Amino acid sequence: MPFGLAPEPSARECSRAGCRSEAVWSIGWRNPRIHSADRVKVWVACDEHVEFLREFLLARDFPVEVSVLETAG
Repeated sequence: MPFGLAPEPSARECSRAGCRSEAVWSIGWRNPRIHSADRVKVWVACDEHVEFLREFLLARDFPVEVSVLETAG
């Protein structure tokens, strides 16, 4: 999945453990040690946790791209 594409519309809950807030950010990332360049995972985040999740991934040297989560329809 290319960077910037939103996950399924039902996956609108923040990916931060324990958070149930509505996600407004898409965080595309991959682990280059085990994923090819075309394999991108997507987490979604609320305003409160977008930087936490971004920093978590960057600390592991994963390529990360953050974008506004597109609305369905």
